[in-house]
Amino acid sequence: MSASNTTTITSIGAPNRRNTELALLVFAVAIPVFAYANVGLAKNDSVPAGLLGYGVGLGLLAAVAHLLVRKFAPYADPLMLPIATLLNGLGLVLIWRLDQEPSLGTAMAPKQLMWSTVGVALFIVVMVFLKDHRILQRYTYISMVVALALLIAPVFFPAVYGARIWITLPGIGSLQPGEFAKIIIAVFFAGYLMVKRDALALASRRVMGLYLPRGRDLGPILVIWALSLMILVFETDLGTSLLFFGLFVIMLYVATERTSWIVFGLLLSAAGAVAVASTEPHVKVRVTNWLHPLALEHGAVTETAQSRYAFGSGGLFGSGLGEGYSRLIGGIGSKSDYILATVGEELGLAGLMAVLLLYGLLIERGMRTALAARDPFGKLLAVGLSGGLALQVFVVAGGVTGLIPLTGMTMPFLAQGGSSVIANWALVAILLRISDTARRPAPSPAPSPDAEATQVVRNQ
Repeated sequence: MSASNTTTITSIGAPNRRNTELALLVFAVAIPVFAYANVGLAKNDSVPAGLLGYGVGLGLLAAVAHLLVRKFAPYADPLMLPIATLLNGLGLVLIWRLDQEPSLGTAMAPKQLMWSTVGVALFIVVMVFLKDHRILQRYTYISMVVALALLIAPVFFPAVYGARIWITLPGIGSLQPGEFAKIIIAVFFAGYLMVKRDALALASRRVMGLYLPRGRDLGPILVIWALSLMILVFETDLGTSLLFFGLFVIMLYVATERTSWIVFGLLLSAAGAVAVASTEPHVKVRVTNWLHPLALEHGAVTETAQSRYAFGSGGLFGSGLGEGYSRLIGGIGSKSDYILATVGEELGLAGLMAVLLLYGLLIERGMRTALAARDPFGKLLAVGLSGGLALQVFVVAGGVTGLIPLTGMTMPFLAQGGSSVIANWALVAILLRISDTARRPAPSPAPSPDAEATQVVRNQ
């Protein structure tokens, strides 16, 4: 009687975690719905009439996005979609809460909900039609042309609030092309640095512990530095210029592993910022408001000081949703630039830290995706997208809290702004596509007829 011993080779991969994502999405929808009800009770002593519609609408957006991820990217990271949904939902609640103040003019929450729907639609388009992120590598130089066109376009439109960062399209309204340019620029940098990283990593000499790059290799960083200064001078857009240059330096460091590029990047950014802040009136005003927030501006203290008052009055646990006074910051800024001040006042330091931790977790999952990616282009692209998101969160939160001068950028997903919410949903979709490719288990090797014949002989 012969014993039968067979060995089977199979691919073993991580579980797809889609059920985990679904469970987290339930909480990501329930928390904003609870916050919405809380605002209504605080403002009117009753549950708001639109609570059911808001909950169903947000739930449908989350459900459709989840089903598409389950079908087209089953091995993608399970945390990114719930975090994006939660931040977007909280942003809608905060904008609606500020809409309840008559002094702030037109209600913007319905329009923001519409833009969020468009953002999720673009998320779905990316998930369905971008089968493999490596396809984007084919369009490296085309993406450079498109990104430069998007960055230059606002020059031909009138300045708004002192900066040229908007373009106006008939039937659509105002858009910020810089929000979309940050994604396209990351595609170009990833493709360019993947090819040129060996040359850029070469060093000519070592000085004070740093490997200095060769003179001819300094060209790329000098060109990008000059372009960022041109954006700052002609469009007075401090946020986009910081994001543009900082993104390149981060990706350059990751591609070459040379600390000297970080040093050069910091020196060039400091020199450019000092030069422009000393000559450009709009930037000079922002720097002055940062240095002297209590100085009177048009007979009142600056918005920078008002945002700090909001943070101070919030304390550790906040005044409660709907019970703060961040509306005194005034104008559209309370719903866009300074919406983080509303978080700090009404949810307190604890709520503000929770929101920042959500951003930190989203960025960490993006970086984790970069580490897991199996191809250099995917690694650099994931780093670029995550790094760009991190830079944007830093410059916005730093400006509102007084750490750095205000840049005029919007908080991703949280603040009012159609361009921002649409572009960031596309960013999350690309990260999920890279994550799915990185986490997908390797296919089982094809069985060998010779090996099977040998196994049969041994078992007889």
